[in-house]
Amino acid sequence: MVSTVALLLAVLASVCGQAAAEKQLVYATVLFRHGDRSPVKAFPTDPYQEDAWPQGFGQLSQDGMRQHYELGQFLRTRYKNFLNESYIRHEILVRSTDFDRTLMSALANLAGLYPPKGQQIFRPSLKWQPIPVHTVPQSEERLLSFPLGDCPRYKQLMNETEHTAEFLNVTTAYWDLIELVKNKTGVKKANVETVWSVYDTLFCESRHKMSPPDWVTPEVMEKLQFLKDFGFQLIFGVYKQQEKSRLQGGLLLGEIVRNLTKMAVPDPQQRLKLMMLSAHDTTVAALQASLSVFNGKQPPYASCHIIELYREETGSMSVSMFYHNDTSVRPYPLQLPGCTLECPLEDFVRMTKPFISDDRDKECQLPSQWRERQVIISLALSGCLLLAIIAILLCVICRHKESSSNRGYRHVINQEPGEES
Repeated sequence: MVSTVALLLAVLASVCGQAAAEKQLVYATVLFRHGDRSPVKAFPTDPYQEDAWPQGFGQLSQDGMRQHYELGQFLRTRYKNFLNESYIRHEILVRSTDFDRTLMSALANLAGLYPPKGQQIFRPSLKWQPIPVHTVPQSEERLLSFPLGDCPRYKQLMNETEHTAEFLNVTTAYWDLIELVKNKTGVKKANVETVWSVYDTLFCESRHKMSPPDWVTPEVMEKLQFLKDFGFQLIFGVYKQQEKSRLQGGLLLGEIVRNLTKMAVPDPQQRLKLMMLSAHDTTVAALQASLSVFNGKQPPYASCHIIELYREETGSMSVSMFYHNDTSVRPYPLQLPGCTLECPLEDFVRMTKPFISDDRDKECQLPSQWRERQVIISLALSGCLLLAIIAILLCVICRHKESSSNRGYRHVINQEPGEES
């Protein structure tokens, strides 16, 4: 009996070992939302204005710091056999938007991911080490901050979205609530797209044990939450989702796909293993919408979208995705529509291509603007061509005159009369 059990265990161990050897993690991208924060702003009648918050509006709270420290610990556990236990600068690249809350979230996350050991401890009483986080000015951010407001065609799409039956039906159904919010908060412009900010303020205050106004009942909060989630759907979907993605989240998706393709090619000089991106709820939603895996709900604090690249035993490459949005459970797998959970890289690239623009600046132009631009470019080219032709003609004329002048000149040798010439 004992020998039978031992044999069974040996077989199971062999099978598990073989399964584990079937694929090898090569590269991963993790995109997460910042942690718990103070509200971005307060509505006019809100008793809790900016001075009610220790660091003011839009700042990471201590809860938010803890959330990301714990997420960093989760990533350490997940990648314990992938990333070096000690920080190696060649293995990880961290990028954040230029906001205090996202920069601080990345730093807190790295504290959990890379607790210093051995020579990396520079002060015995401090279990922390500085790890670089890169960013660009918000005015130059084109990778991690959505929706971008520099696209006329996207603005036109949003205007068209407001005329869809779904938008009009929700507006009608929640009109009384919108009017209530407008009257009670002092917000001048209240509609389906803007009431999310009121919900956000009330939500932040409730998390920090601040008493809500009398008009804010559980039913009101539930309805505001619905409108808040619907607002996210409007930004990235509801109407012409694919085109919206090409103009917004497709920018980030395109960068991720390019990195996956690059990392799939074996290169002894390539040591990067993890790309960490610290951003916002709209960033996570934009990426997931461009992948057609967005669940329609605002990504919670410290939620994390994971994309992993594996090399199969056969040498082929596959992509797996996971969403970590609840610390009480393991991240659940996300499946790209039309592909398997372990999606072959070539299929992943092919299926995401329609959501990635090759020339966003061109696609952002309105049709009339693009025609006008083409006319201007054509006129400019025609003008340059005309100037070139005139310059050539002038050169020809000048050369002709010079040649004619040379033919009419005779050099006469001074000679006396009667001498032979």
